[in-house]
Amino acid sequence: MKVLCIGDVVSRVGRDMLFRYIEDIQYKYSIDFIIANGENAAHGNGMGQNEYDELMNAGVDVVTMGNHTWGHFRQISQMMENGASIVRPLNYSGVVPGEGASIFTAKNGKKVGVINLIGRTFMHMPADSPFVMGMNKIEELRKTTNIIFVDFHAEATSEKEALGYYFDGLVSAVFGTHTHVQTADDTVLPKGTGYISDLGMTGPIISVLGIDKDNIIERFVNGTPNKSLVAKGKGQFCACIFTVDDETGLCTGTERIYIREKD
Repeated sequence: MKVLCIGDVVSRVGRDMLFRYIEDIQYKYSIDFIIANGENAAHGNGMGQNEYDELMNAGVDVVTMGNHTWGHFRQISQMMENGASIVRPLNYSGVVPGEGASIFTAKNGKKVGVINLIGRTFMHMPADSPFVMGMNKIEELRKTTNIIFVDFHAEATSEKEALGYYFDGLVSAVFGTHTHVQTADDTVLPKGTGYISDLGMTGPIISVLGIDKDNIIERFVNGTPNKSLVAKGKGQFCACIFTVDDETGLCTGTERIYIREKD
């Protein structure tokens, strides 16, 4: 089977890119299941009901989140309570709404486990160990399916690589999100787990990680805070396709997707 994993969808521009390109990618690569990180889907911070509906209508099967999960707290909490296909970081400290992992059914009828984890290096938010909690959840999910995908929303590449090797052979793929810049290190690890340090961003090209470039430049030059303004204009689509053996659940190949709209 083939699973399309889409990097952080940012704002209106990112959501529009899904509608423009998902259908063609599904047809070209015979995609069975689609995961997209939606923590920036609403104006670069969080995701509300309207943004979630758009991602689902574009063809996404499950939305993962990250450090901006609670940008629209009341809406997303209610959505989670109502059974929306959303997986938030499993290792958030304390009691929070929603689930950090779940099992879904792909188009080919196979069960797919999805785990969302958040890093602790440079993330500046309370979180338990993604290594310990992730491994415990993997053992639980493997009782139902050996096809498991992990979205590791983290800042440090070292932490992402370490987690990839720690889970190698136990999950189908570990893909990084959060840094919004696609890395060129997609591979199949020694024991059969697909890996990429960061999927990249699906959102506005002329920007600083999706935010208006002049807005961010002002912060660096003057050292004063200002309100983040999402960028507009042409978009890019960043993702990775993982090919997985239906029986073993292990990855047999990866292919990065980077579509950049022209002026």
